[in-house]
Amino acid sequence: MLKVNWKGGMAFEAAPPSGVVFVMDATPEAGGAGHGPSPLETLCASVAACSAMDVISILQKKKQVVTSYRIEVEWTRGPEGQWPRPIRSMVVRHVVSGEGLDPAAVARSVELSDTKYCSVISTLRESPAIVSEWRIEEP
Repeated sequence: MLKVNWKGGMAFEAAPPSGVVFVMDATPEAGGAGHGPSPLETLCASVAACSAMDVISILQKKKQVVTSYRIEVEWTRGPEGQWPRPIRSMVVRHVVSGEGLDPAAVARSVELSDTKYCSVISTLRESPAIVSEWRIEEP
């Protein structure tokens, strides 16, 4: 189970099962202190990291020598001032460098991540049911 604890202001500390905690926060313009990425930025970073882990693993199995790799994620949201403002579209751009990289191997690796392996992308495409529950605990 993942737990997210309020740290004051708009900052929340996520404690995932891995035990590696991280903080999410809002920008100062949105009432936060900017102590970490926003939840939306974290979601987009999760898409990038999940896909990147697949792609680099596949490329290594294909004996491709990657010397540099980054993911660029761009997204569009619903109009300002209208809530909620979900992400409407997302571009996940893989930028790979290496000596003699085979374009077909890179393309296939990205395709496999996108359509078969990346759990985060698959989850977003599935639009899973989300149930919100609440309770009050006595101090």
